[in-house]
Amino acid sequence: MSTAYVLINCELGSEEFVISELKLIEEVVEVHGTFGAYDILAKVEASLVEKLRETITWKVRKILKIRSTLTLMGIEGQG
Repeated sequence: MSTAYVLINCELGSEEFVISELKLIEEVVEVHGTFGAYDILAKVEASLVEKLRETITWKVRKILKIRSTLTLMGIEGQG
């Protein structure tokens, strides 16, 4: 299983909308609103790294009102 954490900045006041859209994506297994430099943290899991990349590129990053993302990939075998 491949895991990525996606840090998301969205338009002011659109956090609830973006969170609800993220929850509709099957590969998104956790979503949290955050304080600090980013607005939302999403945990994404897929069986293959390619599927993970496709999900982030074509589903997560295409959500309206998302301004930017930063993806952190988990290292398999650590933790």
